[in-house]
Amino acid sequence: TDATDAADYLVRKGVPFREAHGIIGRIVRACIEQDKGIAELSLTELQQFDPHFEADIYEALQLDNVVSRRETDGAPGPAAMEKELEGNRRFLRLYDEYLKDREGRNNE
Repeated sequence: TDATDAADYLVRKGVPFREAHGIIGRIVRACIEQDKGIAELSLTELQQFDPHFEADIYEALQLDNVVSRRETDGAPGPAAMEKELEGNRRFLRLYDEYLKDREGRNNE
């Protein structure tokens, strides 16, 4: 996921998506060659690919921050997960009522 989040980072810094995608592709290739993850590259190494990288890239790649930015339906962000959980709780309540109603009819 670091590649996606690093591309998103560059886009937030004003780099057009298509260009950010190409930059990250080159970084991923270098990471594979060096057997490293993106977050393991130094800031100087990252800036050799693009000057938009700043020290906050490492914070942007931290798992907690990555997850908290994912808020679309079904995504792992806190608000999205709470929405999913509430939908499942509602389903379980309705299913429980259905089973109780069905059990009541069977006992008549």
